[in-house]
Amino acid sequence: MSETAAKAPGAPASSGDANRWKALVFIALAQLMVVLDATIVNIALPSAQADLGISDGNRQWVVTAYALAFGGLLLFGGRIADLWGRKRAFVIGLTGFAAASALGGAATSGAMMFGARALQGVFGAMLAPAALSLLAVMFTDAKERAKAFGIYGAIAGGGGAVGFILGGVLTEYLDWRWTFFVNIPFAIVAALGAYFVIREPEGGRNRNPLDIPGVLLSTLGLVSLVYGFTRAETDGWGDATTVGLFVASAVLLIAFVVTEMRVKAPLLPLRVVLDRNRGGIYLSLGIAIIAMFGTFLFLTYYLQVIKGFSPIKTGFAFLPMIAGMMVGSTQIGARLMTRVPARTLMGPGFLVAAAGMLVMTQMEIGSSYASTILPAMLLLGLGMGTAFMPAMSLATLGVEPRDAGVASAMVNTSQQVGGAIGTALLNTIAASATTSYIKDHIATATSRSQQQLVQMEGAVHGYANAIWVAVGMLVLAAVIVVALVNAGKPSATPVVSGDGAEDEVAVPVVAH
Repeated sequence: MSETAAKAPGAPASSGDANRWKALVFIALAQLMVVLDATIVNIALPSAQADLGISDGNRQWVVTAYALAFGGLLLFGGRIADLWGRKRAFVIGLTGFAAASALGGAATSGAMMFGARALQGVFGAMLAPAALSLLAVMFTDAKERAKAFGIYGAIAGGGGAVGFILGGVLTEYLDWRWTFFVNIPFAIVAALGAYFVIREPEGGRNRNPLDIPGVLLSTLGLVSLVYGFTRAETDGWGDATTVGLFVASAVLLIAFVVTEMRVKAPLLPLRVVLDRNRGGIYLSLGIAIIAMFGTFLFLTYYLQVIKGFSPIKTGFAFLPMIAGMMVGSTQIGARLMTRVPARTLMGPGFLVAAAGMLVMTQMEIGSSYASTILPAMLLLGLGMGTAFMPAMSLATLGVEPRDAGVASAMVNTSQQVGGAIGTALLNTIAASATTSYIKDHIATATSRSQQQLVQMEGAVHGYANAIWVAVGMLVLAAVIVVALVNAGKPSATPVVSGDGAEDEVAVPVVAH
């Protein structure tokens, strides 16, 4: 290829960019902050609720306000990154997230807390797709891309579990407010580093006018969908408001697709999701996250309520899963991604994770951590780490530079929606199985201690039933990968970008 072609407008950064590995440090730090925040606040919630006088009925809004803003605005945030520039969106997202965290830590009322969480979601929706799309356009050499996404995937997968540890330590030894304040140094370091180190490739912006109807329809549709699943968890699937939210979401998202087919400069170009590899990645990731998030919830309750672990001990109990993710992502996924097709890593990865959950279905009140939970967590982490790394890379591989932000936003959207569905769906299944078990066995319990034992057995029975569903979800994710993802191992191949110029990027070789 000629030098002119290699440096054409819109081309990704040269693999010779000396700052790209330094930039990865700050991008990874920002990603860690966002992922930590998703779980660290859950540990602090009981203390914050008592301190701020938040009612039991309203406490869910500490989590829901963030989820609605983050999930609903991700596509818009990805498009802003393409329009304004990914570095600028990244720094603004970090600055806003830090300011919102400071507001949350200083909250004096429930309303102030809810507002701060919603603001965190708004800026998180700008930050997350900007971070992933920066990686997509900065790392184009196949081997370097594998290493970079290996690190990113390990953080994306394991950071949530680290949040349990950090949240427990901060809440127990300092104060719940520090679960918010801790974001500020993360954000300052990442923002300053990004400002001075990141050099975004020229010519990769999408300067088309903003698709306002698409923004409104997608935001309202995704907010309705996420809130519908949140309502289903608390009020039931047959609740009139819950059903209305699902119907509204379906209508709005269908209208969004129709709009995107007709407008000249769509918010989400359908070419991004209709590619069978990217579509398969988004779908399989979303389904896998359904299984994973629900399982995090049950394990937390099992360890704290049934086994009597403290918040800190519970956090440390998740460490084997983090170790498994790190090994799967950096040692297996990153090393093999350039040698084998992505589906030969993702499919088996999801199945190994399913095997870990299968072990978890055997847990009982008297099960020991070492014999049941430990091997289950190791397998779950190893499988998810191996699958996540090529998924993160392939979801943005070969995409036109002008679409990198919105393609990255779709990865985050599938995870966010999957998390909302997983928490609501699996929690409902567990609650139903628990109620049924207690109803069938409580009559034989004559003393109070026996009744308490039946209730604990019922809770564990409910967890196990829900985890069986999670096993099925992971098997389904593996089937989707095998059926849809047909990209071969990456190779440096010239492709034609949207402006007609050749860009030298690593693209998948399609296996026929």
